[in-house]
Amino acid sequence: MTGRRKLLLGLVGVLALEVALALKAKPEIEIGAMPQWRFLLGGHEIVINSRTAVMSWLVMGIWIGAALLVRSRLREVPGRLQATFEFVTEFFDDLISDTLGPGNRAYLPWIGSLFLFLWLSNIIGVVPGLEEPTRDLNVPVGCMLVVLTMVHTSAIRKKGLKKYIKGYLQPFPPMLPLNIIGEMAKGVSLAFRLFGNIMGGAIILLVVSALVRHVLLPVGLNLFFGLFVGTIQAFVFTMLALAYTAVAVSD
Repeated sequence: MTGRRKLLLGLVGVLALEVALALKAKPEIEIGAMPQWRFLLGGHEIVINSRTAVMSWLVMGIWIGAALLVRSRLREVPGRLQATFEFVTEFFDDLISDTLGPGNRAYLPWIGSLFLFLWLSNIIGVVPGLEEPTRDLNVPVGCMLVVLTMVHTSAIRKKGLKKYIKGYLQPFPPMLPLNIIGEMAKGVSLAFRLFGNIMGGAIILLVVSALVRHVLLPVGLNLFFGLFVGTIQAFVFTMLALAYTAVAVSD
């Protein structure tokens, strides 16, 4: 059987599965509270969104497993999986060199991991029964806090604490509150852009699915919002993180 025929049969099988699940689905729109784990710790109630936590750890587990698999099978002539990882590594290495300048490879593990986590988190919803962890605002906000921490830590290491603080007093000291608000706004826009696009796509899918009983059109929309929009949003988030870092460390 040729590779093209295998691909065609695989696509037909996925479509058949989607339609079979759709015909059994209930046409109601369900947007409610997330399932949660609640427990007491030191007299304080700790609340964890269980579905988000499970899906986030699933995404991380997939990448850890893939990395260990590639590492155990490293060859001079790479196979498909190794070649894919090498392509992604070289792509972001070149991107970091172009944005931050040569000699900044130390940023590669952070930038590469950020993109891979967000990309798989955004597209994993195309698999029936799974849900994007980035649909929960806590995940984009958590990634945003990581980005801001890395950006400002890099700026302090590059410029020194005194010069870093002085930058908030430019062009004159009374601008300090506005400069601080501007930095906070960067983080808020970064998180809500990702959350809005992923949640917006999920809402559109629910509405259209309820109208046509989940068949055919939602399958195409699911692939569009999952694969295309999910990939674009992961790349935009990563590029903005890289751009903010470049601005922060510039003299």
